[in-house]
Amino acid sequence: MQNEMQEFVLERENYNIHYWLGGLETAPLVAFTHGATIDHHEWDATLPIVAGKFRVLTWDMPDHGLSRPAPFSMAAAKDDLVAILDVIHVDQAILVGHSLGGNLGQEVAFFHPERVKALFCLDCTWNFQKLTKLEKWMLDHAEGILGLYSEKSLIEQSLKATALSKESQEFLRRSMASHNKAEFIRTLMAGSTCLHYEPEYTINKPLLLMVGDKDRTGNIRKAMPAWAKVEPNCKLVIVPKAMHAVNFDAPEVFHKELLDFLKVNA
Repeated sequence: MQNEMQEFVLERENYNIHYWLGGLETAPLVAFTHGATIDHHEWDATLPIVAGKFRVLTWDMPDHGLSRPAPFSMAAAKDDLVAILDVIHVDQAILVGHSLGGNLGQEVAFFHPERVKALFCLDCTWNFQKLTKLEKWMLDHAEGILGLYSEKSLIEQSLKATALSKESQEFLRRSMASHNKAEFIRTLMAGSTCLHYEPEYTINKPLLLMVGDKDRTGNIRKAMPAWAKVEPNCKLVIVPKAMHAVNFDAPEVFHKELLDFLKVNA
């Protein structure tokens, strides 16, 4: 039986997490996690397409969307997503994540591999890579560099780096602009704590990696192809004329690859 998206609240010790469930109740669960400083509305165009054949979950990570105010950390967000799966009695889910959401999916797969059936990472870096000296330097100095931007310019530059069209940028502006400068930077820096070099480690799950060929965020455009080479069950899709949010810049490509992936791995 298919149902509309329904909102629920997961009560944590010091904050609440808002999440939404819909789709076919008896079908495999597909869990969608948004990018940094965005919120669950990132998936508004995607959920109706997927909900016709699957059960779907989306949520606002801590300190995002309706899950505010809350402290954000990768460790807490990982535990929050697993806690949601526990509450809704789902042993395994297919995780779909964009940017920071893809990093979070990797962490769930690393610490709780039994909870992940398959993983789709969209425009995110590889958590387990060995960084170059330059990449380490950039990471060490990122907070100071970001601090040089005004709040307005930080948001404008982020929007321009995320999506090509003005329409998509304006859609994302609402969520990005809800974070002040300090919150914006704090979230980005907290997200970087997911990077931990794990030589010889592979996720070893069905894995789909997708990146825009014009993605200039961090080292993502370089890292995703390198990552794909070490995974035994992986498909890499490089999307032409797309930036950091392929789901906005090339929705037809994104949805086709997503549905094909789900059909094979559900």
